[in-house]
Amino acid sequence: MAEGIGLGLVLATLAGLSTLVGASAALLAKAPGPRFMAFTLGLSGGVMIYVSFVELLGSSVAVLGFVPAQVTFFLGMGLMFLIDVLIPHEYLAEHVCRTADERQARLMKTGLFVALGIGIHNFPEGMVTLAGALHDPSVGLAIAVAVAIHNIPEGLAVAMPILAATGSRRKAFTWAALSGLAEPVGAGLAAAVLAPILSNRVLGYALAAVAGIMVFVALDELIPVSRDFDRGHWSIFGIIAGMVVMAASLALLTQL
Repeated sequence: MAEGIGLGLVLATLAGLSTLVGASAALLAKAPGPRFMAFTLGLSGGVMIYVSFVELLGSSVAVLGFVPAQVTFFLGMGLMFLIDVLIPHEYLAEHVCRTADERQARLMKTGLFVALGIGIHNFPEGMVTLAGALHDPSVGLAIAVAVAIHNIPEGLAVAMPILAATGSRRKAFTWAALSGLAEPVGAGLAAAVLAPILSNRVLGYALAAVAGIMVFVALDELIPVSRDFDRGHWSIFGIIAGMVVMAASLALLTQL
């Protein structure tokens, strides 16, 4: 178990720090193109949806039974809905059309609120990564990769308005880093809570809740934002590619 917790903490930290990739792109003024963003965000969503239904929820049903697992799954979705309503946040695609006309003070306020919102949204994602690693290291890695991909535009969303408001690359980079560090903090809290009480049933409940959280994030954030970047087919190409990659990886694991 200790090995799984250690791996989960490492993966959550790496996934959180991927916000710095987006921040670096913003500081270099070389933001990825819309088709690339649409594809990668769609891929992240596809991975999350496939892993949630095929691996996490299925494993929870096997341990808890159908009804408890389904109830916990929807409670996980409800938790993310409450977080989203109480602490909304916005992505880069939602800012592009209007930030050019905002004053510096408005930009700074926007950047700080985006950093706060993203940080709080990242907190349960750290818990998700840890729970996946405790269940299966390969699942934890897949979740961390999916989370890392969708953290890249979050880093852009934080860094760009702060950079425009202050002209300081250091401040923009620092705030993006702080928003991403919420993920290892969330994973650390989950480790502290789960370690003393961990059992197959506790892990079953955690996996079902994680599945609900990830499906909500994919359907409410990743896929809609992916479509905002490109109205063509790049989003669905990414979703299918993510599912195919996960199906192939799980098929390979069953042969080992």
